[in-house]
Amino acid sequence: MSQEQNEAFAKPTVNGNRFAARRIELPPILGNKVYSAEKLLLARMMEILGSPPLDLELWDGQEIASSRRPPVARILIRDRGALLKLLANAELGFGEMYAEDRIEVQGDLVDCIEAIYRALPRTEHGLIGQMLLAPFSAPLRNTLPRARRNIHHHYDIGNDFYKLWLDREMVYTCAYFSDPAMDLEQAQAAKLDYVCRKLRLARGETVLETGCGWGALALHMARHHGVIVKAYNISEEQIAYARKSALAQGLEGRVEFIEDDYRNARGDFDAFVSVGMLEHVGIDQYQALGTVIERNLKDAGRGLIHSIGRDRPAPTTPWIERNIFPGACPPSLSQMTQIFEPFGFSVLDVENLRLHYAKTLEHWLSRYEASIESVTQMFDPEFVRAWRLYLSGSLAAFRSGDMQLFQVSFARSGNNAIPWTRHHLYAS
Repeated sequence: MSQEQNEAFAKPTVNGNRFAARRIELPPILGNKVYSAEKLLLARMMEILGSPPLDLELWDGQEIASSRRPPVARILIRDRGALLKLLANAELGFGEMYAEDRIEVQGDLVDCIEAIYRALPRTEHGLIGQMLLAPFSAPLRNTLPRARRNIHHHYDIGNDFYKLWLDREMVYTCAYFSDPAMDLEQAQAAKLDYVCRKLRLARGETVLETGCGWGALALHMARHHGVIVKAYNISEEQIAYARKSALAQGLEGRVEFIEDDYRNARGDFDAFVSVGMLEHVGIDQYQALGTVIERNLKDAGRGLIHSIGRDRPAPTTPWIERNIFPGACPPSLSQMTQIFEPFGFSVLDVENLRLHYAKTLEHWLSRYEASIESVTQMFDPEFVRAWRLYLSGSLAAFRSGDMQLFQVSFARSGNNAIPWTRHHLYAS
């Protein structure tokens, strides 16, 4: 090490400020020399991430600063073990160490994560998940028993928890903001009716819904459009809640909530709808879902699938897979076509509501933070931080374009009873 370098590293703190000591500036690629293996690896990790405008502070007070100024946020790594987990598996390690409070984000968490997403290379070979994590990220086959366990992990953690931050109807999917000034209740009601307009429901028709959540869409279809609905779900708590709601609204004769896997659905239906289930189906089960639709849909039938998606096939973020949504895999549009093409279904319309989901998540995150005292009374601190990260990271992903929200309308091939225009979608 040269005399100049020795003097630079020997500088004391400035006015007692430890952040002013031993500052290392990183240019966009690798940065100046860092004389420890850990810090060289950390610099390499930041390079792979696309050199986002973030400063890093280590447990010993040393700061590694991005050359992109001003930084969006500062990430404090509290101990060497947290750093090693981050280096070993960035996407998994960041989430786990943040939940354990061994990594702290100083600044806005959503902006921090969005900066990372926007810095990531967008080419196929540049995705960090494919570069570093693909061997560890392949989802397990979604058999009936595993699907039930996966759904239980996320949805059966208590209706009282979800009531804190969802809308009054407990709609846990993307809302539709036909007017950006809408509140969450208005936007979710607008989404339910938007789906119904896309399905062109008529009084007396029969509808098959798979993955019905807490029952809001099924009840809305029956109450406002006069249809008869069979709705399938394998979440015990959600089905119990939905049945109580149907009884309270006097709709138990028009809506049947069935606690069973969608693959067991049987009947003869005018319309098929699935909102927010496809993410949990698993790519390997798409032809099984297509078989269910083909078996149950009348000759003049039509359908709609609403799903979180991606621009290209990619594995689920490992931390989400392990801690929040086991078995989840948002598809690309090309993967979604595996539901339709083998069975002769015609895709009629595709719409991407990405920014509507970002707006939905803004509301959910705001309500979650406003209810943090109640959440803390229900769950341990690690859960509280994990769900803050999950909602914040999801918002960042939709803002940055890393995630999409697809609504795909379809009908049997050769069915000419289809709209000539999109006028019916916007005439409320």
